[in-house]
Amino acid sequence: MKYARAGETFGGEMCLTRQQVREFAASVGDFNPIHHDDAAAKTAGFEGIIASGPQPAAVFLALAATHFSRRTAMLGLEFNLKFQRPVFPEATYQMQWTVVSAEWKEKLQGEIVRLEGSITSPEGEVVLSGSGAVLVRAKPADG
Repeated sequence: MKYARAGETFGGEMCLTRQQVREFAASVGDFNPIHHDDAAAKTAGFEGIIASGPQPAAVFLALAATHFSRRTAMLGLEFNLKFQRPVFPEATYQMQWTVVSAEWKEKLQGEIVRLEGSITSPEGEVVLSGSGAVLVRAKPADG
């Protein structure tokens, strides 16, 4: 059975509020002041606070999980991410993944789907890029 096809794309938007940025950073123990205090962020050369790297990464990875879990059982296997620019609160970012390949693995009774993607700023600049692999297979029968 084919669950994904090379060239398939899917995406979404991400817009983090200032409160979400601060709360996420605190929730993961990231107390770098550039995620909490505008003055500290400005001193570091930013316009204001910026998101902690794991926050946009989590939203980006969740997009892949949500996409595949709508129609399959899905398990993330590996992801490699490159943080290229800061993510600012109150701005809308575009996220997109592309299926690079999907290979059936009999032993796993599913496909290993390889992905590449990025998050771009409102100005069209890549702020985060990544690649990864997920296992997708038939959902278990209800019962």
